[in-house]
Amino acid sequence: MRFFFVLAFALVCGGAADSGMVRLPAGSYTPFYARESTRISTPSSRTVTVGAFALDRFPVTNAQFLVFVASHPEWRKSRVKPIFADAHYLARWPGDLELRDGDAGRPVTNVSWFAAEAYCNAQHESLPTTDQWEYALADGDRARVSLRQQILSWYGRPNSQDLPAVQSATANGYGVRGLVGLVWEWTLDFNSMMSGQDLRASGARFCGGASIGAADASDYASFMRHAMRESLKAAYTTSNLGFRCASNSP
Repeated sequence: MRFFFVLAFALVCGGAADSGMVRLPAGSYTPFYARESTRISTPSSRTVTVGAFALDRFPVTNAQFLVFVASHPEWRKSRVKPIFADAHYLARWPGDLELRDGDAGRPVTNVSWFAAEAYCNAQHESLPTTDQWEYALADGDRARVSLRQQILSWYGRPNSQDLPAVQSATANGYGVRGLVGLVWEWTLDFNSMMSGQDLRASGARFCGGASIGAADASDYASFMRHAMRESLKAAYTTSNLGFRCASNSP
């Protein structure tokens, strides 16, 4: 039986899963794909430097997004413009300001890139760049082999109708939780790695030839992650795609 959460509950509990942001130090990592200017170089010579930044400890929850749409009615499911989100936008929500029983602490999904970036902007933040997200995932190379296996295991499981609560996610060495095992996540420049075109309307697709320039042809987990990103358009929404915010402010 469904229980519809009222807005007042979300206003009180919307931040319950929010333990703030994690500050990641400046550093470098080797991206899975080289930039155009370094594509013929070896992986060890094409590292990317990432400045210090802050990243949400958890993915954004339904309760948090409910608070956002309550104060930004243009992003409610009955009002959002088709150019900014497809027909599956917030498909799990029974109504504009209603959540299913148990969904408050779960990651919000069926949100478009436009909606995710609007949420982050409302917090005076932004979606993380792909470099920031991948840098956080790399975790300073603390557990590269086990991380790869964990990712592949997750990718190989069927999508669950009811996602776990964000609080159930384990933390990596930086203290960021749920980068693996909960939902795919939007990044600010989600399909720029292969296409280099306008992010909002690019029709570029990931294909077999994309193995050229990859840092490690045996890293199937990264192939799958980049393929997912490159297949998206900014208005797309899916049941296993969420987001978190980042900040470059000190």
